[in-house]
Parts: sequence; C-alpha cells; structure tokens
Amino acid sequence: QVQLVESGGDLVQPGDSLRLSCVASGRTGSSTSVGWFRQAPGKEREFVASFFRSGGHTYYSDAVKGRFTITRDNAKSTVYLQMTNLQPEDTAVYYCAAADRLILSTIRLASQYNYWGQGTRVTVSS
Repeated sequence: QVQLVESGGDLVQPGDSLRLSCVASGRTGSSTSVGWFRQAPGKEREFVASFFRSGGHTYYSDAVKGRFTITRDNAKSTVYLQMTNLQPEDTAVYYCAAADRLILSTIRLASQYNYWGQGTRVTVSS
C-alpha cells in the first residue's frame, strides 16, 4: 500500500506561481511511478506530469509543458509540482498518483495508477 497526501492548493491570480507537494509513505520502490493529474469541474481527470519509476525521466502534458515542473526530494519522500504562469484553465483539483510497474506507454492514463491522494484545489481567477 502507498499513501499520498497533497498540499499547497490555493486561490491565485492569472500569471501567479504555486507549488504543490505530495508526501508519499508506505511501500514505494524503484518500480513506483509518481505523478500529478487534475480534474476540472465537469471534465475528466487528465494527466499533468509524472516521473517514470525511480529514474529521473519526467513527462508532461502539452497543456503544461514549459510552465509546470515536477521534482522530487527522495529524502523527504515528497514530489512537487511547481506551476508558473497559471491561467484560469489550470483551475482544477490536483491529485497525486502512484503506480507500480507502470509501462511507459501508459504513463498518461489515470486508469494505470493504483494509488491516489485526496486532492488539493487550485483556483486561478482575477
């Protein structure tokens, strides 16, 4: 079992920056991939960014590439999502997710992630 706890969501203005945190505990290992998804009101959950397993390779959706950065601090068992130049369309509940033995071709599929946090809300509005 893996437990994930997100934090950092807030109400911000367009153009602002925000950093989300996800603390992982439990049975994580070299085959565990950890990433971020988001779900806007009335929309399906969508992939944002993820690490592929324990290596340093990162993957992003086209919607956030160049604006968001996923990083991690292994000593703190924490994965971060640094978001810059936030726009109203970034408004959503952001979820941290983890998957065991993920296949790279499925990294963007929410259905392939076994564990989910409770979500943290990000609202971008002037």
